[in-house]
Amino acid sequence: MENKIAAFRKLLEIMDELRAKCPWDKKQTLESLRHLTIEETYELSDAILDNDMDDIKKELGDLIMHIVFYSKIASEKNAFDIGDVLESINAKLIHRHPHIFGDVKVKTAKDVAENWEKIKLQEKGHESVFSGVPKALPALVKAYRIQEKASGVGFDWEKTEQVWDKVVEEIRELKTEVIGNGSRERKEEELGDLIFALVNYARFIDVNPEDALERTNRKFIDRFQYIEDKAKSMNKPLQEMTLAEMDVFWNEAKKLR
Repeated sequence: MENKIAAFRKLLEIMDELRAKCPWDKKQTLESLRHLTIEETYELSDAILDNDMDDIKKELGDLIMHIVFYSKIASEKNAFDIGDVLESINAKLIHRHPHIFGDVKVKTAKDVAENWEKIKLQEKGHESVFSGVPKALPALVKAYRIQEKASGVGFDWEKTEQVWDKVVEEIRELKTEVIGNGSRERKEEELGDLIFALVNYARFIDVNPEDALERTNRKFIDRFQYIEDKAKSMNKPLQEMTLAEMDVFWNEAKKLR
């Protein structure tokens, strides 16, 4: 524990030094760091999907540095400092885990999640179940979080089969609009309903849809790049390859990758 505290203290000292002496660090603001923090978060996400523990360690370090940086800037404004940040999260964790630090009884992780949402609603500033869902979240991630939040207060399907039936229903409704040459707005609405239902089904089968889609994105890129490599080895522009030729190499890539 002492080594960990010493390492964190060293980071705080380094940040003080950088903020006082480094021209780049001195000019940063809460706003200027924002897009960099988002980038670092996505880099951590990539490392997690790659299961690269060394990269995960490095990216976590970058994120911790950003937290310390934000806290340093805030302390200069007499708003708060890193100690306040840590005390705030400590208090929140204790308050929202009464089954650990109090006398509330729970049996499952689902019980914990439901209790968490109930506590949040009781806290000042949380007038809606969805108060904590950022507006700027990507739509797929937001759909998953919205469903989790609703489930946390008991608004959810009872069985996985019911959710799949909803998916099938939404497929039919989308197909009806497409076949019937419905308006773009109607097709967009039905496609949105279908995606939302699929996200819900993913949640019920314990699959994160964002992770699933990203893995498929990577798989597609990897296999398509195999086609590109084959085209280069044949000295043939990709645009001049027929679909049938591409399909041959695509099927090869599926077997190899």
